[in-house]
Amino acid sequence: MYDANDIVELKNKKKRRKRLVRFIVFLLIAGALTALYFTRETWYPKLKGISDHYQTIVNDGELASGNFPIEVSGENSYQLGYSKDTVAVLSDAYIYFYNTEGALIKRRQHALTNPIMETDNGRFLIFESGGNEFAVEDINGVVYSGSFDSANILFARLSKEGNTAVVITSENYDCEIQIFDKKGNVIYQRKCIERVNDISFKEDSSECVVSYVYAENGAMVTSVQEINTHESGENWTSPGIDTLGLDVFGFDNGAFVLGIDACGYVDGKGQISSYYKYDGDLAGGSSSGGNSAVIINNYDRRMYQAVLFKDGNSEPTVINMGEPLIDVTVENDLAYIMCSGKILAYDFSGSLRSTARINDSYTGFVRSEEYIFLKGFNKIDRIDYNS
Repeated sequence: MYDANDIVELKNKKKRRKRLVRFIVFLLIAGALTALYFTRETWYPKLKGISDHYQTIVNDGELASGNFPIEVSGENSYQLGYSKDTVAVLSDAYIYFYNTEGALIKRRQHALTNPIMETDNGRFLIFESGGNEFAVEDINGVVYSGSFDSANILFARLSKEGNTAVVITSENYDCEIQIFDKKGNVIYQRKCIERVNDISFKEDSSECVVSYVYAENGAMVTSVQEINTHESGENWTSPGIDTLGLDVFGFDNGAFVLGIDACGYVDGKGQISSYYKYDGDLAGGSSSGGNSAVIINNYDRRMYQAVLFKDGNSEPTVINMGEPLIDVTVENDLAYIMCSGKILAYDFSGSLRSTARINDSYTGFVRSEEYIFLKGFNKIDRIDYNS
């Protein structure tokens, strides 16, 4: 039997035990919080990435007013480009330069019968397919130009640094490549025994990838070469990819080939690292920094797909859409896809990042830092677009 002192002592022991347990729990929580604080650089970005992963921005798609829409009178085949806060519109007779608010900066008349425009880093390359003249200009005027006395231009490409690659016809060869530096001086020439169908400059313009089309075993294939503009020969040559290549996109670790019925990657050693056959008709494709996107319409099966490729070593992400796809561009690690009535932006894990509804029939678009410029039949609209 306990006396009064024993009972008091027992109660005190219980109180001390509870205080000790609470103190130990406090130390454990404080230790865990301290550990989380000092390791926050490893886990916080992942947590933030998960939060951002599921956040979709809904843009209102409201058309800009003021100088918009930009009217393109009587021109149903004009070309639209954007570079460094400048919108360029190439028509059959003029090239127009506008700022992002739609105000006309300048216009220049040209005499080209079949003009084609390329844009990059504030410069605009204008050349005539089948003609013999080209020019690189900016909003201040012509930077340099060139012409060929006894050859016609098949196509030309512009680099970020202002270099221009021109592929021309040749009397004794299938074609010839001439590359000009940013001052208009010829720095590289190459005579080709196979038809060159595209060229893409790599990051610093000292190297580029060239794609060739030829017949192999009764079918058209596309091979890619990497060349250095300061050396003869080539760094590597890939095997033939089973498709008729349309465009090639170079990046640090190889190239992406967009073909008429399939696409594929070539790695930095010239080996084919992936191949994808379309289930439908190609509607468009784009690639930047190794990220690539292809849009495919299968009207017979009413199946419309966007296929996203993060690189040549990953499985493609296929996104099934509910309506025909119109245009696509890849910029800043996002694929922007236009279909009837809306523009969607996906990251390369396949997550929808942003959307905007558009209320008119447009045939294409170009992306700027803040806006999307919409190409209509005879007008250009602008919407704000946050992605």
